[in-house]
Amino acid sequence: MSSQEAVGDIGLIGLAVMGQNLILNMNDKGFKVVAFNRTVSKVDHFLENEAKGTNVIGAHSIEELCKKLKRPRKIILLVKAGPAVDDFIKQLEPFLEKGDIIIDGGNSHYPDSNRRMDELEKKGLLFVGSGVSGGEEGARYGPSLMPGGSDAAWPAIKEIFQKTAAQTDGEPCCDWVGQAGSGHYVKMVHNGIEYGDMQLICEAYHIMKAILGMEESEIADVFERWNKGVLDSFLIEITRDILRYNDKDGKPLVTKILDAAGQKGTGKWTAINALDLGQPVTLIGEAVFARCLSSLKAERVRASKVLGGPQIAPFEGDKKQFIDDLEQALYASKIISYSQGFMLMREAAKEYNWKLNYAGIALMWRGGCIIRSVFLGDITNAFRKNQNLENLLFDDFFNKAIHKAQPGWRRIIAQAAISGIPTPAFATALSFFDGYRTAQLPASLLQAQRDYFGAHTYRRLPESATDEFPADKDIHTNWTGRGGNVSASTYLA
Repeated sequence: MSSQEAVGDIGLIGLAVMGQNLILNMNDKGFKVVAFNRTVSKVDHFLENEAKGTNVIGAHSIEELCKKLKRPRKIILLVKAGPAVDDFIKQLEPFLEKGDIIIDGGNSHYPDSNRRMDELEKKGLLFVGSGVSGGEEGARYGPSLMPGGSDAAWPAIKEIFQKTAAQTDGEPCCDWVGQAGSGHYVKMVHNGIEYGDMQLICEAYHIMKAILGMEESEIADVFERWNKGVLDSFLIEITRDILRYNDKDGKPLVTKILDAAGQKGTGKWTAINALDLGQPVTLIGEAVFARCLSSLKAERVRASKVLGGPQIAPFEGDKKQFIDDLEQALYASKIISYSQGFMLMREAAKEYNWKLNYAGIALMWRGGCIIRSVFLGDITNAFRKNQNLENLLFDDFFNKAIHKAQPGWRRIIAQAAISGIPTPAFATALSFFDGYRTAQLPASLLQAQRDYFGAHTYRRLPESATDEFPADKDIHTNWTGRGGNVSASTYLA
């Protein structure tokens, strides 16, 4: 093979819209990209159309793709998560050599990325699992990129990734996340938080519509105003645009869309992982369940005819104050959601032995991705001030913000409950906040119940410990006088 053949800086397999847009983005940034697709005719079509006049190079086989790449070879897979990724890795292996890098840019589940890195490193190859967020437009003009995997791969891909990513305040929305599947893990948590953000916005919309009797155009004006303050974000911005979009008959299109939400599974993965790690990521969990409940459309219609609730009277209070309270409720709930997300990542880092860069993660989400917002700059600052920050609520900025928001937050949730409007995300956020700030929870009774019926044991409070019953000892009490003194195994969450 002549050295002249190896001219590509990076290869990309998968010419669906995301793949094509990412290639054109990298080309714009001055990188020579070699493109390949399983259906080879798509390569020529891409070169003759979208990539015409660019420096993009086509490859008509895996072997040709590998031959055209400079060493160490860097190849991004943008194919459907699952078996297709493993299939392409197998096809690539014979044409790669020690130190070459395979990058999975799809929505893979992080345990698959853990496995792939282990398998490839044993063969002398490097693996990167990278979250890519921002949709089609992000891929074309600057996505949020969340790479993790073989540490040795980062220096080789850093320039390409950071130049291709979105730029916010002069900084790239891309940094090295950590080891193994951590990049895809962080993308999973990003998507879970996205579920939460979307659900909170939908609840705010429902409250304005049902309690205040507002039309979509007026609600859009509220979202526009909010987008100039603490809630400034991509999702608030698109919500404003959606509410202003009218169908051909002049009525808001959103009012004609079936209210049954779909989901692809990343929010569910986040909630399941939170349960596995014993972390109370309640808001994302409720957002997933809210989608599940919405999908029971026919059943809900039947239930609406037999299950009564309060009649909503015309609103007679201070409308401006109510909307200001709602803004604070949305802001406070969002703070809780992100606090929970970072709690989960901190626990995952301990569990999986990853070194995660939390300020870097917040910065990666600051631009390019779906949850991008001004708010994430404040999270970046919090972790830059204290990289060992235990919880966002302990940071001065967020501590003050949530205390300022608290009265309005409580008034909104109370009014929604009185009016019979479901607010699963708002309500669980407040419940978490109240639980987290409570030094003594009723779990003491719960432990007594477990010990009563199953001899599961409990521990004494330090202040009530004795020589006979020290605080660090698992204790079983014979509550009935008939149960005996043999205890069962102790299970701790």
